[in-house]
Amino acid sequence: MVGSAVIAVAMGVMNLSTYGFTVLAARWLGPPEYGQLAAAMGLLLILGVVSLGLQATAARRIAAAPERPRRTQHEVMAATGRAALFVGALTLLAVPVLSSVLRLDLAVAVLVALAAVPLTVMGGQAGVLQGERRWLPLALLFAAMGLGRLGFGVAALLVEASASSAMVAVALGAVAPAVVGAVALRRTPADAAVDLPADAHAHSVLTEVMHNSHVLLAFFALSNCDILVARAVLDDHASGLYAGGLILAKAVLFLPQFIVVLVFPSMSADTSRRGVQAKALGLILAMGLVVVGVVAVAPQVAVLFIGGAEYAELEPVIWVFAVLGTLLAMVQLQVYAVVARQHAAAVFVLWAGLVAVLALTPLIDSLQMLLAVMVGVQGCVLVGLGVASRRSGAPRPVTATPAAATPD
Repeated sequence: MVGSAVIAVAMGVMNLSTYGFTVLAARWLGPPEYGQLAAAMGLLLILGVVSLGLQATAARRIAAAPERPRRTQHEVMAATGRAALFVGALTLLAVPVLSSVLRLDLAVAVLVALAAVPLTVMGGQAGVLQGERRWLPLALLFAAMGLGRLGFGVAALLVEASASSAMVAVALGAVAPAVVGAVALRRTPADAAVDLPADAHAHSVLTEVMHNSHVLLAFFALSNCDILVARAVLDDHASGLYAGGLILAKAVLFLPQFIVVLVFPSMSADTSRRGVQAKALGLILAMGLVVVGVVAVAPQVAVLFIGGAEYAELEPVIWVFAVLGTLLAMVQLQVYAVVARQHAAAVFVLWAGLVAVLALTPLIDSLQMLLAVMVGVQGCVLVGLGVASRRSGAPRPVTATPAAATPD
């Protein structure tokens, strides 16, 4: 009970700190520079799926073999090191393309690659701590993630209000939790005496990471592709405005995140799982509709919430961003239901949604059109996942609760 409370508080600190950095960046940078930062952050969030896959794999393996946690830790961290280097190197090689397509400064694109390395390392560390049920170090790791980004962010933006300066803060903020994890997992003399396996065992871990990351990759790609599309087809001002509106959408997405954590064990069991899932969806919908109503009545307050007068042009459509966030939150619950029941075929509903967005991209010529496409596609995906969920069989046993999606 105490461990659950500590983790809940730490996740709250992480989310609030991340939101604080986002709002400060939107306010201090303005639409053009913030649009560039938001595109970089969206890309980093997609790359972070590997980190989440490592966390889920590490937690499951340690929970499944509690008699040899140090050996499993060695396997996982060996795989984590390889994955971190691969993600960083691959992103670095893609810098020229990313810089051109997304209109990112070269420094911003390079910093995305650098930040991806400690972010990936943190995933493996968090999974080991979760599997060993070491709640306090895990809580400190989560808190360091948010507070590090906020602290470095304020300092960097005070020095220079630019997207590249903000990305320096993001990279340094990703190092902070990795340092906490390294300290928590440092080896003792007793650990050194354990007969550790060869690094070749890391291959099996990486194979499992790829499998566990599949659904999360599809969800994150679908839920973050719009900011990349905005950078590709809209001008700097319009894409910056859209990025500002997404602050509200993502706030609505993360608002009911605790519901996903609470109902996941019930969705993993065969008894009454459909009733629990339906009630959770209803609660998320109710919370979302309340936000939509408040934003529709007081759009000026919502615009102030996301960045101030520079985003005043969003007032007529800001409530639609709240609708989009509500749909994303409901889709997220359905995604974790897919993970809980290991219903592999359902993931193709998410990929189909992404293909639909890309197919409609040539028709997008305004912020309003992009919003309409995203709301329509997310609504269809929600229905599709619901249909797939009803046709799924009994869930497979779950050995470790996956972490809820982390904000970026």
